[in-house]
Amino acid sequence: MKIHQTLKTPIRITALAVFLCLVQSETALAANGNVPELTLSAADYSETFSKDAVAGWLKIETSLSFNPEYVSEAEDTQFCPKNTLFCEFSVSRNSRGHIQVLLASEIDEEGIRTFVDSFSEKVDQEPKDAVFSADANRNITVAKAEEMGRALKKDESVELISKVLQNASKDAQTIQLPTEVTKPKITSSDKDRLGLKEIIGEGKSNFKGSPKNRIYNINRSLQQFQNIIIAPDQEFSFVDYLGEVDGQHGYLPELVIKNNRTEPEFGGGVCQVSSTVFRAAIYSGLKITERRNHAYPVRYYYPYGMDATIYIPKPDLKFVNNTGNAILMQATVEGTELTFRFFGTKDGRDTTVDGPKILESNPDGSMKTVFTQTVKDALGKEMFKDTFWSNYKSPSLFPHPGEENQKLTSKPKDWSSKQWSEYKKINP
Repeated sequence: MKIHQTLKTPIRITALAVFLCLVQSETALAANGNVPELTLSAADYSETFSKDAVAGWLKIETSLSFNPEYVSEAEDTQFCPKNTLFCEFSVSRNSRGHIQVLLASEIDEEGIRTFVDSFSEKVDQEPKDAVFSADANRNITVAKAEEMGRALKKDESVELISKVLQNASKDAQTIQLPTEVTKPKITSSDKDRLGLKEIIGEGKSNFKGSPKNRIYNINRSLQQFQNIIIAPDQEFSFVDYLGEVDGQHGYLPELVIKNNRTEPEFGGGVCQVSSTVFRAAIYSGLKITERRNHAYPVRYYYPYGMDATIYIPKPDLKFVNNTGNAILMQATVEGTELTFRFFGTKDGRDTTVDGPKILESNPDGSMKTVFTQTVKDALGKEMFKDTFWSNYKSPSLFPHPGEENQKLTSKPKDWSSKQWSEYKKINP
């Protein structure tokens, strides 16, 4: 009895902790034995978690207690991790056989919350708008139906998992976690609401003679602009929809005009798409708010004067949907001809394009052009009239790869003094 009383003192109980190493495997087994295997389901996603994984959501605490009715399962009760004198002073050999390990579990709510945050990444999905297209007869059809989105209700999920663990048996259990449904902005039934009825305008360009990397980049960038819907009064930005242009996003190196040079860079050829979109916007009678021509005339953009160069973040191509209804953009490629068609609702406007006209064409390839877009409403009243000037420099000012050592040393006879002066500034 004297030993029992002595062991109940705080000092004696603390000393008994040296025996915890003897029962570590026993503790882990007991902890896993008291938790179930859990299957968590949310919407159509489901995943099963082992007892070991579930045990990680509990705080398992151990304590040592002297119990004369308990016989220890330790094989060698005479073992002492310290020197013999220490153990003999703390606990006698006979008493060591009655030391019991007690387990206490507590729900680790923060641990469960961290898990739920990770689990939600597998469950959550953004809603997807319905995709409209046009068939061979140019009738608007539903190319892809909408998809509902979903989001895991995290707080409710943490509470539900905690409650199940508090009352858990050793048997496997399934928990249906709550989710919230999120609807897409555009559904298959919205065709009439959006006013997608007919072609309101189209633009064309031809990339005949393009190298394979340039053709690849054209088709890659078209993925960013196929079946886009532009809302009424929305200002469309080509750069915003284009996104990142690099190798990681599927583009190949091809020639671009940059830093007074013509050199390979990821995405060369994307301007074929922006120039064609520009022409479709012009012929649809839309208001152009930002556009810049290329530094020099490029044969892929004939007729000269109706091109639109872009580069992230500037320059950009922008225009406003001023039709009062939504516009669906759709691209097609037939051979080497690229076409963008804008579908919407005709409001009776009349769009005329005068040009492009070549105002000046020089032997060095420099050029000046102009065209005018005039838009009138259904009553014949002018809505707006815009003139687009293009001032192209000589291609020789922007040497291609391999042309660095082919600089001119004297003014060509057919060059003006101004042209020669400009050339020398860039090519000293």
